[in-house]
Formats: sequence, structure tokens, C-alpha cells
Amino acid sequence: MDDALFPKGVKRCPLPEFLMKLGPVVALLIWGVVAMLMCWIKGLNQTNMNDAYGFAAWIWADLTVIALGGGAFFTGFLRYLIGKEKLKNIINFAVLIGFICYSSALLILAIDIGQPLRGWFIFWHANVHSMLTEVAFCLTCYFGVLTIEYLPLVLENRQIDRVPFFHNLTHHMHEVMPLFAATGAFLSFFHQGSLGGVAGVLFGRPFAFREGLFIWPWTFFLFTWSAAAYGPCFTIMLAKITEKVTGKRLIKDDVYDLLAKIAGWMMATYIVAKIIDTWYWATVTAPARGMTFMQFYSNNPLYGIWILILEIVIGGVIPAAILLTRKGRNTPFALMTAVVLGVIGVCVNRWVMVLQTLAVPVLPFEGWPMYYPSWQEVATTLLPVAYGIILVAFSYRYLPVFPQEAELNPIVSEPAAPPAPAPDTDAEPADAELSPAQA
Repeated sequence: MDDALFPKGVKRCPLPEFLMKLGPVVALLIWGVVAMLMCWIKGLNQTNMNDAYGFAAWIWADLTVIALGGGAFFTGFLRYLIGKEKLKNIINFAVLIGFICYSSALLILAIDIGQPLRGWFIFWHANVHSMLTEVAFCLTCYFGVLTIEYLPLVLENRQIDRVPFFHNLTHHMHEVMPLFAATGAFLSFFHQGSLGGVAGVLFGRPFAFREGLFIWPWTFFLFTWSAAAYGPCFTIMLAKITEKVTGKRLIKDDVYDLLAKIAGWMMATYIVAKIIDTWYWATVTAPARGMTFMQFYSNNPLYGIWILILEIVIGGVIPAAILLTRKGRNTPFALMTAVVLGVIGVCVNRWVMVLQTLAVPVLPFEGWPMYYPSWQEVATTLLPVAYGIILVAFSYRYLPVFPQEAELNPIVSEPAAPPAPAPDTDAEPADAELSPAQA
């Protein structure tokens, strides 16, 4: 019966073995749920946030998973609107990763507000002058779009697909999927940008403050750009990890090559824009407000000048240079190095825009406040990681996430036993009587 639940033409391990392998991840999930309940029951005093750090590990994690989930909207944009048909073999996985990232972002926000039962206030009593209101609306709507994009994958399970209603529903949903991809790209552009815009308009925090282009600060465009550049790197990285864990090839190399090439060009153009932005901010914007460049960096381990080098050079210039060369994309080690460095780069970018922005002293008598998250913050930040691993595992086991898996991993049937030799009808029995003629 289990085989009838799996995608056609593939094999999966027995269910007890599958559940046993997920045991440590389930334990991590339970640890995170306990911490989450403590934050909801006892309040935000379970965290190490203070007057200096009103935004802390959760908001960094929230902005990071939203950026990494950008692979969903950008891959969908390339597949359905630009017409990159080859990406149809990775779009299901990109949507799955996007669904996990955005549901995780909403979960983190539900923990961060402290009273999730009042979460609906932001919609019913919306502050129309706040970019965070627009972020909340777009984030929620795009999660709805991702749910609609993920639903056909669920309905394509072999047992569910046998029901005529679900089979027809899946067919019609695939026909209108370009509309949802366009809607998702539109929503993602605005909520990714507005997250950057929130930092860019902080006049009292000159580390993040930027000049404007039209009505938006430059960070509005840089956040959207970086999500489109680094999101596909995260998708490639997780696909490669899934191949390593399963011991199978799941996606052809030409699909990786195309997505990595596009990501490389997006990353290269973004990092050039980021360097220009940093230079202008350091030489024009900051001095105009009475700050020098080195005042934004400290000798402490969290906010040293090394963090700028890690973000721009190690997490930007180097992976972009690798992905722009055919040899770099076609060498497995180089490709994996590039996408991992890219993921680190965007994570560092969101770190400095959330935490370093708050840490830089802006008054003469202030020092650099340090921040170390509590175990509850660590556990609830790892909670989405455990949840994501479990959802990827179950989706891989029961849903056709990778259309090329059966082709790349043909099932070799057991060799049949050799047939028994046919009796020799011409041979005479040993004890047969001789006929008169033979006698």
C-alpha cells in the first residue's frame, strides 16, 4: 500500500526507517514548541531583548527567511512569465522552500508580537502610514499565493489524484498558475522592498539611513534585488543537500546551470549596486550627519569591520565570480561553495540591517550595547528549521517534487531466476524396455 502513495517510478525507504531518521528533528521541533509556548504564556520577558534591542534574533531570522524564500517568487517569475521552460524541473521544489520560509516568517512574527490572539489587529486597525502594515498585508497575501501554488503538488499524490474532482482541479490550477506567479512577483517586490525601506527611513539610526529615489530609500530596491539574487542560491543549496541525503540525483545539471547563471548575474549586479550604496553612504550620507565611517564599527566580536568584508567580498563578490563562469557552475564543489557563500552573505546583510543598526551608539555618552539571545530565542529560531526539514522529507516521500527523479534513477528490477531446463523428450528412459526392432 505504501508504494501506491509514492510518486510513480521511484522507491522510498520503509516507513519505520523514515520515521526513525526524523527522530532528532522531531526532538528539535518539540524543544522549539516548548520555548514558543513559554513566550506566549509568560511573555517576552523570556527573551534577552532590552531598550537597545527592540528588534533582535527573531526579526533577523524573519527577514532572513523572507530573503531566502525569494527563490520561489523569482523562479516562478522566470518559469511562467519569462518562459524559462527548463526551470519547470525545479519550480516545485522552489515553491516548497518558499512555502516553508513564508510560513516560518509568519510563525516568527506570531511569537514576536507576544500576544498572537491580537495579531488580527494589524489588519482590522491598520496604520496606513506604516510600511510594516504594507509588509504584513503583502506577506500574508503572498503566503496565500504560495499555498495555492503548493496545493496542486499535494493533489498530485497518486492516491489523491485518483479522485476525479481533485484530478480536474489540479489540471485547471496548472492552467492559471502564471496568474498566481505574476501576483506573487508583484506582492514580493513590495514587501521585500518595504522591509528594506523600514531601515532606510530610520533618521535616528544613521547606519541604516539612506537617501531616497523617488519616494523610497535605496534600501527598498536593494532588499528586493538581494532576495531575487540570493533566493535561487538557497534553492540550489537545499536541492543539493537533498540529493546528498537521499543518495540520488534529483535535478539535471543543465537546470542547475541555468538557475545558477541567472543568480550569478543578479548577484553581480546587486553587489555592484551595494558597493556604490556603501561608498556613497560612507562618504556623503554619514558625514553629513556628523559621523565618520569607523564610528559604525567596533572592536567587539559582533560588530567589527570584518562583518563588512564578510558581507560584500566573501558573501558577494566571490560567489558571483564563481557563478558567472561555466567552469565554476559545472564543478560541483565550486557550485556548492558559491551558493553557500551567497546564503551567508544575505544572512549577514539582514543581520547588520537589524542588529548592528540598533547597536551603533548615536549619543556621545553611549557605548556599544551587546546582545546575546536567550535559549528560548534560539529554540524558537530553530523551530522553523526543524519544521522545514520535516515538511521537505514528507513532500519528497509522497509528492512528485522532482519530475526528473524517475528518469535519473531508474529502478533496476531483481534478476529473475534462470528457468529450469526443459526435459529432453528425445532421451530414452534408462529402464525402458527395448522394442523388438531395437532388440
